[in-house]
Amino acid sequence: MSEFQFGGEFVWHPTPDLIAQSNLQRFIDKHQLGSYDELMRRSTTDIAWFWDTVLRDLDIQFFRPYSQIVDLSEGKPWARWCVGGEMNIVHNMLDKYAGTKIDNRLAIKSEIEEGTTRTLTYKELREQVDMMAAALRHLGLGKGDAIGVFMPMVPEIVIAMLAIIKIGGFFLPLFSGFGASAIVSRLKDGDAKALFTADGTYRRGKFCAMKPIADEVAAQIPTLKHLIVLQNGSVGEPVRFPSKTKREANSFPYRTHLWRELIDKIDNQSSDESTERTAAEDPMMIIYTSGTTGRPKGAVHTHCGFPIKAAQDMWHGLDLHADETLFWMTDMGWMMGPWEVFGTLLLGATMMLYDGAPDFPGPDRVWKLCADHKVTALGVSPTLIRALRRHGDEIVHRHDLSSLRKFASTGEPWNPEP
Repeated sequence: MSEFQFGGEFVWHPTPDLIAQSNLQRFIDKHQLGSYDELMRRSTTDIAWFWDTVLRDLDIQFFRPYSQIVDLSEGKPWARWCVGGEMNIVHNMLDKYAGTKIDNRLAIKSEIEEGTTRTLTYKELREQVDMMAAALRHLGLGKGDAIGVFMPMVPEIVIAMLAIIKIGGFFLPLFSGFGASAIVSRLKDGDAKALFTADGTYRRGKFCAMKPIADEVAAQIPTLKHLIVLQNGSVGEPVRFPSKTKREANSFPYRTHLWRELIDKIDNQSSDESTERTAAEDPMMIIYTSGTTGRPKGAVHTHCGFPIKAAQDMWHGLDLHADETLFWMTDMGWMMGPWEVFGTLLLGATMMLYDGAPDFPGPDRVWKLCADHKVTALGVSPTLIRALRRHGDEIVHRHDLSSLRKFASTGEPWNPEP
């Protein structure tokens, strides 16, 4: 193939060495498939073989092995995966690396709009997830409880997400730019028991409060028992606890907790940091559609579903290696946020998080982030690139992008010209 289906030649072809070193070619060679066409044929005509092989090659560990990789007896729309198996995906993202060389590898690189950077190794991330999981259990939360996350793209959003899944709960990601009504509809539908939020974040140098929105939301969710607040951007300004009338307190008896205080309590007492044993097909995440075509619809994802596909996407499609860094310009409220977290951690790679506007303080911010953090794979939308193109190629060329090996994209088609 030498042309796109819309016309025009390919502008780049991988060298034989790059092909030979790719994860996909190594998979083909390991399983003696001979060619990419044979892999396509085998993976589509024998899906049980393909996904069983992927699970084994990715070292996806189970508390109890599955008896059957896929059961299609009720039809493809109702496929059952990893039948009889027990696993918690957080075990495969963090726990299994304890004491290995991956423990000291960076799991997260992050930067916020004003330029502050942070990193967390796999060991540091696991320890913080363990403490937050223990804190959630201390609040009476556990298996089967839905917990919303309305936070900026800072490391704590990953900690909250994984702590929820670790205790067997359902993670409900929420776009950080949502207003109260959009959040209420999703949390009510999911019968949320708790909500993570932050005091706020910054966009284009301006503080954007999130806590007042969360307060408005919490008062409208009868099932909500706890509001957990990260002091993220108030620069020492105290988080205000909303005053409630006695009637309101009786109707909606949720409690507000500061993130740091919850963790401090766990530090000073014995706690349960174990990873919940869950069935492979137990739900672990509910992602809602945007709501642009009607009421938001919740898509339920399981421990052995979405996360495994995210890892396989990155492994075969993006050729992400364990020593590489992926940066996807996204929000945790859209599916590419969880996709980035699941895929990178299951592969033992590094994710890059950025909380801020992609063109602030200048239109080269994305390229500067890639250069500063040695990003290997970049995920962007066509809309963002169209917006940046009007600033010319100079904003790209002023940065050392020698680490950047590949781009990926979702959300809409690319067009040859703006």
